[in-house]
Amino acid sequence: MSFKIKAEKREVFGKNASRRLRKEGMVPVILYGSNEVNVPLTLEKEALFKILRSETGENTVFEVSFNSETRNAMIKDLQLDPVSDEILHADLIQIAMDKVVRVSIPVVTIGDAVGIKTEGGFIDFVTREIEVECLPKDIPEHIEINISHLHLRQSFKVGDVDVPEGVKLITEPDSILVHIEIPTKEEEIEVEKEAEEEVISEEEEPEVIKKEKPAEEEEEKKKKRGKEEE
Repeated sequence: MSFKIKAEKREVFGKNASRRLRKEGMVPVILYGSNEVNVPLTLEKEALFKILRSETGENTVFEVSFNSETRNAMIKDLQLDPVSDEILHADLIQIAMDKVVRVSIPVVTIGDAVGIKTEGGFIDFVTREIEVECLPKDIPEHIEINISHLHLRQSFKVGDVDVPEGVKLITEPDSILVHIEIPTKEEEIEVEKEAEEEVISEEEEPEVIKKEKPAEEEEEKKKKRGKEEE
């Protein structure tokens, strides 16, 4: 276990108390237990950052200790400020090392698809994570898929993934991870239409100015005639 975090039991609750904690560099958290015994805690914000910046990110299993207790845990959920991305609150879940857990693992592509290199296509990422079950010690950092053999209009599906030993796929096998696409004729026509509209709008602008000029000249003539009559 590479991460060990010290926490304290939280005795004071409410928005004002939470604001004070965040100003002090702390984060209010709740540790959800396996027997529905939930423990409110506070821990250092920097400790959470270290976990999130690690290779396994939110799937990291770590030890959290408070008072005389030590438990294995994972991050279950994070509440972030929508503007500053500051961590406002965190939910942790207690983990039993001998029981399987269900987690989402990021998908990483390797290789250059034939459909991109020689056929003018592009890669469309349909699903960037897959759900798996395994023991906490077997949680992979990511799942690699080799897309070098894919031609235009071909896909790489979950059922084509080779997972490490001890890892079971939960996501439906027919779910598409990546698809090699090519721009459609409709998209090309749309681009051409937008270009034509821009040209037309630029040509119309001088005509508006020309229509306004005669009106201004006529008004000037009326003013001169009025002065002559006076």
